[in-house]
Amino acid sequence: MRYLAILLLAPWLLILGWAYWAYPKSLPRTRARRGFDLAALLLAAFAAVECASTAFDTASVPAVGQYGPASGAIWQQVLPALYGYGACVLVLVLAMIVRQLLWRPRAN
Repeated sequence: MRYLAILLLAPWLLILGWAYWAYPKSLPRTRARRGFDLAALLLAAFAAVECASTAFDTASVPAVGQYGPASGAIWQQVLPALYGYGACVLVLVLAMIVRQLLWRPRAN
């Protein structure tokens, strides 16, 4: 159950990764940029999985009462999804800013 949240979020994270890889088309596609993009995507995936794992460990599970667990146990899956998504988006946004600064066309 540890990776259920990130597994359910994976299709959307793959779409975000594809969008990062494919756009913007105005920047030059050099070998160095593709290497940077690949490193950024791998770092985003690693950050998403690590943050989701950490959030799963820190989410508190309610005690089991007479009629089973109290409501609120869903947070053990919601919190990792939020952390994983946030970490992935944060890394990709920072990488987009750096990529734009490094490979934007220079004004003469």
